[in-house]
Amino acid sequence: MIKIAIVEDNTALRNSLCNLFDKTEGMKCVASLNNLLNAVSEIGKAKPDVILMDIGLPHISGIEGVRTVKTYFPGIQVMMFTVFEEDDKIFDAIKAGASGYLLKKTPPEEIIEATKELYHGGAPMSASIARKVIQSFQQRPEENELEDFRLTVRENEILYSLVDGSSYKKIAEKYCVSISTIRTHICNIYHKLHVNSKTEAVAKILKR
Repeated sequence: MIKIAIVEDNTALRNSLCNLFDKTEGMKCVASLNNLLNAVSEIGKAKPDVILMDIGLPHISGIEGVRTVKTYFPGIQVMMFTVFEEDDKIFDAIKAGASGYLLKKTPPEEIIEATKELYHGGAPMSASIARKVIQSFQQRPEENELEDFRLTVRENEILYSLVDGSSYKKIAEKYCVSISTIRTHICNIYHKLHVNSKTEAVAKILKR
């Protein structure tokens, strides 16, 4: 069962999304919020796997909301669900920790598929948004000259936890997985970085 929370100030749209997920086999809407004022306590109680979050929310923006969610609940995946197609909004949301970006004009069946993709480790984006992301990198070739280690999102998170000095146990607790799972990720990181120890891995990423 994929548990979903929705943060959207348009009541009709929020209710429509909740009904969509509740009527879909294997999915359940566990929280429905119209703003982020009590988000930490509400999300803490609901324990969703995925959050669909608007950007243009009252009081606290969705971009700030992503930062808050990823700070308190790093294992929850956040997908922006918005009308905004501006480059700065897209990249601010991604840098804040969003793993997906859908426009509100997305058809219901695609919203369902994108939510499943996000839950299973993907990074779904509306086609026009994905094109903007690609074009941005194509326009800044100097940034692509950095060595690409091809780490996954989770491997990057674990690597930077190592850089911060976290133990395997603390990293496992942070991402709600076993220590053996963390060890497997770290072995993959070592292989991709072409190093043999934590010290070498940390030194290489700091040098980069």
